[in-house]
Amino acid sequence: MKVIKGMGDYFSLDIGTRSIRVVQLSAASEHRWKLEGVGYSALDEQIIASPSPENRKKLMSAILATVTQAGIKAKNVAVGLPSSKTFTTVIEVPMMSDVELKSTLKYQIDQYIPMSLDDAKVDWAKLGPSPRDEKKQEVLLASTAQSYVEELVELIDGAGLNVIAAEPDPIAIIRALLPANVTGAHMVLDVGEQSTDVAVTMGDRPVLVRTLPMGLETMVSAIVQNLTTKEEQASQFLLKFGLAQDRLEGQVFRAVEGTLDSFASEIAKSIKFFQGKYAAEAPIEVHLSGYAGAIPQFKEFIATKTALPTDIVSPWRNVDVAEADRAKIQSTEYEFATAVGLAQRVGR
Repeated sequence: MKVIKGMGDYFSLDIGTRSIRVVQLSAASEHRWKLEGVGYSALDEQIIASPSPENRKKLMSAILATVTQAGIKAKNVAVGLPSSKTFTTVIEVPMMSDVELKSTLKYQIDQYIPMSLDDAKVDWAKLGPSPRDEKKQEVLLASTAQSYVEELVELIDGAGLNVIAAEPDPIAIIRALLPANVTGAHMVLDVGEQSTDVAVTMGDRPVLVRTLPMGLETMVSAIVQNLTTKEEQASQFLLKFGLAQDRLEGQVFRAVEGTLDSFASEIAKSIKFFQGKYAAEAPIEVHLSGYAGAIPQFKEFIATKTALPTDIVSPWRNVDVAEADRAKIQSTEYEFATAVGLAQRVGR
């Protein structure tokens, strides 16, 4: 959702649960970008989560340090809105002009969002004709609490930066992970620390957006409980041995199997919902990123459960990255989907 219209020279800011990522791109050619600056800073989870004045100052300082580390001079920022703070859905409304649609949504939008309209920041975008009724069209709605947006803008303004746009993470992720000139139905899964963003698209337009409460921490917790080990060691087991059944006698896989089966069930429900709406279409490929790119055999697990071609996608797939910068992002490559997607708003 736009906060101020007009992009200009800007960079993206993704504040995660344990880290900060910033990216600045320039348009290189059609569907290609050039990396101008990139920064990553790991932070204590409490600094990001706690609203105390002391932690707000620490977070502000960390943002500025990350921007400086990246060599970014721009002051304008496009910031990601985490799924835990946003509600995104696709609705169907009768065909009408943009002026009529704006007026209609003004009076009907409270039917679709799970919060009082007085307390919400809402944005929408037309997606195209409904697949089920030629007299209707699909509209993407995104909402977040007004207080959250105000606090976020105040934090970033306090760092001497200017928020020009805010966008839900799943929308940015779609932009980063889909191939250029994409056609047909695709599913995108970005596994984060605490949750996974799921989107099904027709071409590059989202038609289903969900957030599942399963992330790296969920799997680590299952290992801690089932293998009676400490969290740090459980995380090392997961990232080293992953879901391989021939590593560590398959103990890691068995420890997380129940959690992942529930996760796979929710993915299947997403596919079924999509197929119920788009009877003539089915997702033709699944694209994974985030921690899915760091956990061995995760791709194979998803491919087996969905019976669909599945690949691990680097958010940098459409970005020209210099060797020096590639070394900077190598260890956290798959964590940049939101930041890269936000930065790819250049020229749009």
